[in-house]
Amino acid sequence: MIRSEELAFLDATAQAELVRKKQISPLELLEAGIERIERINPKINAVVTPMYEQARAAAAGPLPEGPFTGVPFLLKDILAPYAGVRLCFGASLLAGSVPDHDGELTIRYKNAGLVICGRTNVPEFGFLPATESRFHGSCRNPWNLDRSTGGSSGGSAAAVAAGLVPMAHGNDGGGSIRIPSSCCGVFGLKPTRARNPLGPDAGDLVSGLVCEHVLTRSVRDSAAALDATSGPDVGDPYCAPPPERPFLEEVGAPAGKLRIGFTRSSQAGSVHAECVRAVEEAAALCADLGHWVEEKTLDIPQDQFGEAFAVLYASNMLRIKTAIEKATGTPLEPEQMEIPSWLMCELGKNYTGGDYLNAVGELQGISRQVARQMLDYDVLLTPVLAKPPLPLGSFDSTPEEPMKALETTTEWVLFTQVCNATGQPAMSVPLYWTDDNLPVGVQFISRFGDEATLFRLAAQLEEARPWADRRPPVSA
Repeated sequence: MIRSEELAFLDATAQAELVRKKQISPLELLEAGIERIERINPKINAVVTPMYEQARAAAAGPLPEGPFTGVPFLLKDILAPYAGVRLCFGASLLAGSVPDHDGELTIRYKNAGLVICGRTNVPEFGFLPATESRFHGSCRNPWNLDRSTGGSSGGSAAAVAAGLVPMAHGNDGGGSIRIPSSCCGVFGLKPTRARNPLGPDAGDLVSGLVCEHVLTRSVRDSAAALDATSGPDVGDPYCAPPPERPFLEEVGAPAGKLRIGFTRSSQAGSVHAECVRAVEEAAALCADLGHWVEEKTLDIPQDQFGEAFAVLYASNMLRIKTAIEKATGTPLEPEQMEIPSWLMCELGKNYTGGDYLNAVGELQGISRQVARQMLDYDVLLTPVLAKPPLPLGSFDSTPEEPMKALETTTEWVLFTQVCNATGQPAMSVPLYWTDDNLPVGVQFISRFGDEATLFRLAAQLEEARPWADRRPPVSA
């Protein structure tokens, strides 16, 4: 019999293989996961909506035959609706919001055989890169309980890192898969725009900034999950270029000699020495693996990019507020939202429809500039964040310091947002830990539609510098 601790840190592929060989039943696997959630979650606050009743009913079978049959899984508390289970977006305003249907992505997770057993912690409306909402409370980093998990998929990252589940849902509109993956020492891929569906409730979110995928312990789980979920939904406004072969076949395939450009700095702000060192070590590792590596910094008009990105985000926050007011028939008051959310709504009032379209045009123009700069490179390597995981409370805004969260965000998140604007795939790979045992991910970016190169490279890095045996202090 496999010990509970060993079982918890098997990846989803290995857990599914145990089920397939009938060495463990889906219900036994689920109960082991629930036991860990009940024991460890009070320390980290990663799971905010348990779904044990639904999960036990699903695990009792029959389950679909898929790549992950019987494996426990968590949905993030943003998007991916599940019929009959609250979907709050981290906001007390939506505490009573219960969808009456499954999202297409949720359906595909179920068809892959996953057993969904809860929803994970997020910041209010997924806006900030720190999972510390007033409604759900702070999610704590399993590597150091006084540090941030990042956001907005912070609960999912913490759950995977602590061994609650081997894989969890995330979405990414400015770095929300890659940021918490970096902070929690797990693997996180943001796929190409429109690779995974957003339907039936949306075909496009924030003009293409938002995409869906998972956070995982292993590269192969991420690839297999993308095989299981990718492809357009009925009525989607556009779709990603289809892959030449299944993504899982890229894992372990020869990477070839890649042209890799790396940067350790940003035009937008300073970068902590540990984050610089993480990139330098990753660049050296890539060179040792036979890749052609040289220093390269993307030339991006930072002021223009930041302003356009802000227009889209503020306009979207105002859209959310307006939709809630329309649904309830009551105007919202400032105290009903967290200070950063309300500030973004107020900022959104300053923009017209023309301003929004101009911002979309600006970002599309920058995307074309980036695409041309990528012609000489297969992959770009950057930090994920400008600093290691920040202390909890770093984003706390008060009436006296209303801009603190926004200012902290602009100082910390310097590298991830560009790929949401361009739609390019990018991944955070856990290759570096600081002297005080905090994970610091590095970001690899490839051309639009080319997750294949990232999976081949990631598998090579995973073999050369394995991270699966690392255990955070809060995992036993």
